[in-house]
Amino acid sequence: MRKVVLGIDLGGTNIKAGIVNDRGEVLKHTVTPTHAEQGRDALLGRLCAIIEDFRAHAASAGLLPAGIGVGTAGYVEPLSGRVAYATPNLPGWTGLQLREALEQASSLPVAVANDAHAMAVGEAWLGAGRPYRDFICVTLGTGVGGSRVIDGRPDYGGSGFAGGFGHMVIAWGGQPCNCGLSGCFEQYASVTALYRLAVEAGLRGEELPDGAKSIFDLAAAGHHVASAVIGRYAEYTAVGLISLAHVLNPQAIVLGGAVTAQGDALLGRVRRIVRERAMPVYRDTPIVAAELGNAAGVAGAAKLAWDRLSGNGGPDADV
Repeated sequence: MRKVVLGIDLGGTNIKAGIVNDRGEVLKHTVTPTHAEQGRDALLGRLCAIIEDFRAHAASAGLLPAGIGVGTAGYVEPLSGRVAYATPNLPGWTGLQLREALEQASSLPVAVANDAHAMAVGEAWLGAGRPYRDFICVTLGTGVGGSRVIDGRPDYGGSGFAGGFGHMVIAWGGQPCNCGLSGCFEQYASVTALYRLAVEAGLRGEELPDGAKSIFDLAAAGHHVASAVIGRYAEYTAVGLISLAHVLNPQAIVLGGAVTAQGDALLGRVRRIVRERAMPVYRDTPIVAAELGNAAGVAGAAKLAWDRLSGNGGPDADV
């Protein structure tokens, strides 16, 4: 029987899951509302139901369930699979022994990592990171997450919590952040921040029915305020990326998140600012859009599961 794994991308809004073979082909994909507000036990129950569906589908297709990979919001200890800290977006998730709970429920090997690390692994395996040995992945979503990937494996840092790019301070004394600091990159480069900048500039809620996308649509139609907002947002984003490039000197920066689908309307401006303002030796760092979109987290979680099964540098390896 051919082996398959289950990749799970656990976010605050939805749980995306896919049955994935060793070539990265997704044989089945599902999306389930997270309903995190119902609490930890209810969320664990939903994950267990997804795992049972995985087993049933694999059995009906003549496939052998071999393992499970999970990318979850929060700070994860890679060796134990424990969620050391999670924001209120996942109530009760802090302190959860997630790997242990899912292994007991499934009787399968489980790999657990932070969702940004999982996305980066997905891009390294199947997406925009393939040409690079050393790159950083930055996700611009409700918050800002990130990961550095070296030889296909995330750099977990000294205790497993590297990649908190969103909480790098870029404006001392600036916007307060839910991490307890002020002026964090996340408060200026997230999609949430883009919407706030638009409202502060005078755009009304009824002008933005599709959130951030509406800002780009207005700018494309010649709306000068919307265009100025995007320009300011691009500057904030570029400042953070310049700092990361100066510190880490990656071969490339892979940008993920829905706003990167806007192409040169955002990425073109960001690249131009980086070329103008970065130190000369960093100005040519490629900045490329992530390729896998919403599938990156599932692909990366699946790759972490395959790596654990093979012993090839998965989350069980020394950090």
